Amino acid sequence: MTTAAPASKSRRVRPLEEGIVDRASNDKTRRVRIEFQVRHPKYGKFIKRRAFRTVHDEKNVSAVGDRVEIMPCRPMSKTKRWKVVRVLAAAVGEVSLHDEGQGVVA
Repeated sequence: MTTAAPASKSRRVRPLEEGIVDRASNDKTRRVRIEFQVRHPKYGKFIKRRAFRTVHDEKNVSAVGDRVEIMPCRPMSKTKRWKVVRVLAAAVGEVSLHDEGQGVVA
């Protein structure tokens, strides 16, 4: 008599997050900006906040400005603990996320 493993093994549902690719300077690595709002504890006004996640992109399918869906995974490096699930929307036109070259005025 042999005992078989159950057909459907329940796994923990991992939370998915959605954000915009902010930086794509390294191979297979992206930095994703996640924007959200929190309520101020005293005044009750909603405040915009953002968090950055270092994300693993195995096939380099995302580019700067793309909206992507990410999920947690095993640690890939010191800071990479997320991976790209899919690209939700590609960036349209030229994307400028950083204020580069704004410091010097001639």
